[in-house]
Amino acid sequence: MFQHLLRGMLLLGLLLGALPGQAAISDAEAINRAGQQRMLGQRIAKSYLMIGTQTRSELALAQLDASVASVEENSQLLGDYASSAAIRGAADEAGLTWQQLREQALAAPDKSRSLEMLKLAERFLAQSETLALRIEQHNGSQPAHLVNRSGRLRMLSQRIAMLYLALSWNLPDAELRSKFDTAVEEFDQGLDELHAAKQNTEQINDRLEHISNQWRFARVGFKLTEDGRYVPTVIVTTAESLLQKLEALTADYAQLAQAAR
Repeated sequence: MFQHLLRGMLLLGLLLGALPGQAAISDAEAINRAGQQRMLGQRIAKSYLMIGTQTRSELALAQLDASVASVEENSQLLGDYASSAAIRGAADEAGLTWQQLREQALAAPDKSRSLEMLKLAERFLAQSETLALRIEQHNGSQPAHLVNRSGRLRMLSQRIAMLYLALSWNLPDAELRSKFDTAVEEFDQGLDELHAAKQNTEQINDRLEHISNQWRFARVGFKLTEDGRYVPTVIVTTAESLLQKLEALTADYAQLAQAAR
């Protein structure tokens, strides 16, 4: 029943994504969409683990549905946008991995197959990272770099929650802890870089302050893992709130990048 429900959700997402009349997207929006792909792959894996660990399963199902539909829509828009051979090649490569990731996501969560899911999400992340970088290089402006950097924090909010769930489920991967620690460190560094950006407006600085406050709260929950105690519901809820704030922040940077063209 689970797989049947998800296939129905996917069909709806595909139909919505295939609607005609979508306008071509700008360079700034293309960077934003490619950055979303990075995040969505990690979000799909996180939702998969939420269902498997029975952590807010109903919410996870809704997130999985929305994420699959969003990846499909973004893939279509980015495919239409691709303005160079390098961008087209990166988009095609990510698209091939997405087909495998989607198939895995549509299956009922199984602990024995969870590492396969994480590997596919990792590959899709790396390929979407390359795509975002190619588009940023094509744009060539500092605001475009800030869109990419902010979008990467958006991805890290979901990656950290995903890895936290994997640790709490005791998945057999000796590198999970180091990957988790690296993701937390990268979030710290990315946030510091955005705070220091000279292009920041008052609104952006205000958003960054709210994000920093919530990030400090999340870090308290991370420390509990050192004692083998986990609070997955708290962490996934905090990650969701961070994601919403980072979406708004990335949109602000996208507006700056568009204005700089």
